[in-house]
Amino acid sequence: MSSRSLLSQIIVLSNAASPRAFESFNSRKIGLALRSYAPLRCKCTASVSQAEVSDATSTPKTKKRVVSGVQPTGSVHLGNYLGAIKNWIALQELYETFFFIVDLHAITLPYDVPDLAKSTRSTAALYLACGVDTSKASVFVQSHVRAHVELMWLLSSATPLGWLNRMIQFKEKSRKAGDENVGVALLTYPVLMASDILLYQSDLVPVGEDQKQHLELTRELAERVNYIYGGRKWKKLGGRGGSIFKVPEALIPPAGARVMSLTDGLSKMSKSAPSDQSRINLLDPKDVIANKIKRCKTDSFPGLEFDNPERPECNNLLSVYQLVTGKTKEEVALECQNMNWGSFKQILTDALIDHLQPIQVRYQEITSDPGYLDSVLSEGARKASEIADTTLNNVYQAMGFLKR
Repeated sequence: MSSRSLLSQIIVLSNAASPRAFESFNSRKIGLALRSYAPLRCKCTASVSQAEVSDATSTPKTKKRVVSGVQPTGSVHLGNYLGAIKNWIALQELYETFFFIVDLHAITLPYDVPDLAKSTRSTAALYLACGVDTSKASVFVQSHVRAHVELMWLLSSATPLGWLNRMIQFKEKSRKAGDENVGVALLTYPVLMASDILLYQSDLVPVGEDQKQHLELTRELAERVNYIYGGRKWKKLGGRGGSIFKVPEALIPPAGARVMSLTDGLSKMSKSAPSDQSRINLLDPKDVIANKIKRCKTDSFPGLEFDNPERPECNNLLSVYQLVTGKTKEEVALECQNMNWGSFKQILTDALIDHLQPIQVRYQEITSDPGYLDSVLSEGARKASEIADTTLNNVYQAMGFLKR
């Protein structure tokens, strides 16, 4: 079976109603597909691990743990929401979920120092406003769980420099900015991403199309550390032996994984794009949304259609409409096939405003009560630390450190 067909099966399974759909699929095949498929970078980290639960009939079954995050720099935009956060709402119903703000990743490039803490709180509030339920999910700040940084350093000692040099994002950004203007963190941040994932003994990692390369590095690094320090070597040091880390597999969202720019249908919607016109921010007022959609790039072809490679903007805008309305691809294609751009832009604008307004109202409610947000982040960090510290202590032991 080809890598592409295997990945297609992953996508279908990721949309299944029950986690058991994944259990019937050969995880080794998924791993082989990823290895041969190649190229991750979202500055989001996401993963899944296992916990024992019982269903209504008290029959034991496996529940997976999901860990995912979004960077706080810049405004959270529609791409972040449709590509990651919106999917979390469904995931929290099926899994034990931990969602965090990856503030440590936010400093790999020049950033606004006074704005970092404010943006971190705002991002956390948007998580909750978008529907993350604190009775089902834990929300925390990455830097509040110190195990992320400690494990990164330990993993760095086992990471060959050549693995990092091959990362596409580093090559592109260092070439543009020049070596003197690029910090070491831009080179080593994939190791921090690996730490984010491996700390929680992840089984599955929700990734976008542009994130596979970093996931592959995480898998290789887990296998390398397991080989160098795990098994009998670890047991001789008083550990349990066996693998130190689980080797994670990919969970690829079925839709919305890559929302494109409003000004270029071939470029991903991004916080770092210089023009704010290129993205819809979740907190944009109605008039700003209407203006951005009115001015967004289109084409001169008649009618509207999905999947025409010569019409990337058309495909992107139809996909956004599909995702915010909850309609099927077939329904949208039928509804819009004979529309002109003027008519479609109006219904897209209305759909975006209707979808985002409840989020904006809830956001204002959350930010008006700082004490509530502080308590949510504190409790989330406490729960995450319990899990992360266990993994970190095992790594210290396996690597031969003196017990604290």
